[in-house]
Amino acid sequence: MNNTNTSINKSIQDRLFELQDVKYAEFQAKLTPSVDAGKVIGVRMPAVRKLAKEFFKEEEHYAFMKALPHEYYDENLIHAQLIAQIKDYEECVKELEKFLPFVDNWAVCDTMSPKVFKKHRPQLIEKIREWSSSEDTYTCRFGIGMLMAHFLDDDFLEEYLEIPASVHSEEYYVNMMLAWYFATALAKQWDAAVIYLTEERLDRWVHNKTIQKAVESYRITDEQKTFLRTLRRK
Repeated sequence: MNNTNTSINKSIQDRLFELQDVKYAEFQAKLTPSVDAGKVIGVRMPAVRKLAKEFFKEEEHYAFMKALPHEYYDENLIHAQLIAQIKDYEECVKELEKFLPFVDNWAVCDTMSPKVFKKHRPQLIEKIREWSSSEDTYTCRFGIGMLMAHFLDDDFLEEYLEIPASVHSEEYYVNMMLAWYFATALAKQWDAAVIYLTEERLDRWVHNKTIQKAVESYRITDEQKTFLRTLRRK
């Protein structure tokens, strides 16, 4: 890393430390066990978003995004929020794919939600297929998360359920996202999604975790919950 990038990283680190909440850092470190606790500064998300919005207007943010890997968890949160603000779809995807290999926890992964994706659904679904098939834990998780965020409502097609159903992983954070996806699909597209449980198309752990999460959801009716409980696999 050259001296310019080091200086820019130091600058954003200083700004993050000015916003530090030590108690929150301790809390956040417990939620993200894959991250070294000493690398969590402890900046709350509203403050992260505000700083990222301000930083996005500064030329230095371009150099910061090139200076990978970052030292602190909170810097990765800033990077994710910078990507979310990029208005050009192709540029957004390009920057996202540079960053994804450096994502090492669920929180940074799940906070990335580029605004421009809403206007580019046809291109996005193809990228989702690619990301979801990745062997990288958080690239795969991100792809499934984007499928859940963008293709379970007006743009839903039954064939899209095959994208997560075809993922078979030993990674906890992938499987948790798969269960979250199918539980949400049950709430929004019950008739299409429930088949994946009745026909046991999902891996056993994902199947049972999906049922657990759906039964805990207020969006699932009592009648549906009663039925789902009968589908638990031993």
